[in-house]
Amino acid sequence: MQGRRFQHGGRKPKNLKRTLTRILSYMLRQKWLLILVSILIIISSGASIAGTYFLKPLINEGIVPLIGKNTQASDFEPLIRMLMTMISIYLLGATASYLYARIMIFVSNKTLNTIRKDLFNHMQDLPIKYFDTHTHGELMSRYTSDVDTLRESLNNGVTQLMTSSITVVSAFIMMLVLSPVLTILIIVMIFVMINIIKFIGGKSAAFFRNQQKAVGEANGYIEEMIEGQKVIKVFTREEKIKNDFIVLNENLRSAATNANIYASVIMPIMGNLSYFNYAMTATVGAMMTIKGFLDIGTIASFLQYTRSFSQPVVQISQQFNAVLAALAGAERIFEVIDQQPELDEGEVTLEFENNAAVWKDKVSNKGVKVRGEVEFKNVNFAYEENQPVLHDLSLHARPGQKIAFVGSTGAGKTTITNLINRFYDIQDGIITYDGIDIKRIKKEDLRRSLAMVLQDTHLFTGTVMENIRYGRLDASDDEVIEAAKLSNAHSFIMHLPKGYDTMLFSDGANLSQGQRQLLNIARAAVANPQVLILDEATSSIDTRTEKLIEQGMDKLMQGRTVFIIAHRLSTVRNSDLIMVLEAGRVIEKGNHEELINQKSKYYQLYTGQFELE
Repeated sequence: MQGRRFQHGGRKPKNLKRTLTRILSYMLRQKWLLILVSILIIISSGASIAGTYFLKPLINEGIVPLIGKNTQASDFEPLIRMLMTMISIYLLGATASYLYARIMIFVSNKTLNTIRKDLFNHMQDLPIKYFDTHTHGELMSRYTSDVDTLRESLNNGVTQLMTSSITVVSAFIMMLVLSPVLTILIIVMIFVMINIIKFIGGKSAAFFRNQQKAVGEANGYIEEMIEGQKVIKVFTREEKIKNDFIVLNENLRSAATNANIYASVIMPIMGNLSYFNYAMTATVGAMMTIKGFLDIGTIASFLQYTRSFSQPVVQISQQFNAVLAALAGAERIFEVIDQQPELDEGEVTLEFENNAAVWKDKVSNKGVKVRGEVEFKNVNFAYEENQPVLHDLSLHARPGQKIAFVGSTGAGKTTITNLINRFYDIQDGIITYDGIDIKRIKKEDLRRSLAMVLQDTHLFTGTVMENIRYGRLDASDDEVIEAAKLSNAHSFIMHLPKGYDTMLFSDGANLSQGQRQLLNIARAAVANPQVLILDEATSSIDTRTEKLIEQGMDKLMQGRTVFIIAHRLSTVRNSDLIMVLEAGRVIEKGNHEELINQKSKYYQLYTGQFELE
């Protein structure tokens, strides 16, 4: 279950300063826009502060002189002039707010676009081991939930933090200027409010962590059950999974209720404290005005500043957990970006001279024709330290030979093919390709000379033609069709609604498993490799379909070095060399007749049953 992917929502980043610096480094790529945003925020906050202070002269000079006086039209001119000035100030502030919000949306989305691009590009450079040790859901959460939490903070959090900071500092200075005594009263109340927020926020954060965990567990369970619908229905486990979901759903309801109770209670408490603070300040201010210590305009401006001061403090406190979640999400993204990419120190490249493939040594400038000769010499390998998978493996595949590996699950068959591709590097021994240590061959060129047909097919969203051409992107339409004919896929393709232009979706869900595998084989055929690896390539194809592609496979194998992994022993009988593996060791090797005559493990497997279990 993949509930863990959502749990970061409640955790804090391990290195807040470093993560924040990384985010800023991305944002500063648009530093001129950020400078413009900063200027607009200063204008917006300044307009708000100036407009509030303007209440003092407006009341003292524009309204108070008119009280109890027989007024004429000309008497209202100072008041109207000040009102128009005040309106102009607030309009300027509103315009600045609109502009910085729009610009910040552009900056944040541009920043996220760059982060996603760096994340995706770096993932393409990571070794297969990284993907083998991380679930798809865990990696996908970097692009979804982690990016989403970061987007929210970049869109609103940065500007709100800047605006709130400027407003709080400016309002505090203006309050000190207007009345130091009332300012002390405000500070005491703000201190009380912050401590209440801290107490309730701490409780709320704990429950929100539980809620995020429960969300993850519920979503992971739903995803797993949707993927396994066929299995559920085959074994009639509908009632069981319903009951299990009821438990998970109830856990989510309970956690969400507790979390939102605390979250919802903050605003009413803060609102009432704010009103109490306002009323108390107004009362004390009125008493000071009666005593002659303050004038009416000053107390009006000060009361407005109390709102400008307390509201940002509450907003910053409320956003604290959201900001931490966003930074935690950013940290998870940077953890992937910081992963060590796949190293490639090869200096031998694959080139074509007179339509012939040649290994070109950049050091000696010598060329060796690509023949497809692969040799393992005393190879030892382990995925994890002290857990060896292959022991002292030696084999020699000559050009054009078919080498088959048979053995029980976990014997090390697929591992051998992973080593030929250099998905993993060996600890001891040497693997050569046409006499060249494969560690000297650039990985990209090494893999271009190989093609693999795996048991698990993967088709991309696109046409049948595009999926076959994936084996060699510069292949012409005629070459694609020829490859399909070679693998006997052409016949069923022509019966599709639009033939080679038929769109495939959801990993080719509109095709049968056998048809998907035929396209997979055609993809390998169009690549025209010198070495072909068939890893359980026909295990998902029925016997009739297997016979249909046998001739095509023979044509595909002709003149190529082929490595075959198969459970069906009937598919390896024609191999030049069959290697029987057990616990990472070669216990028998020879052709079919030789192994049958030995009457050992292979003989027992072949005569006892035609499939290895």
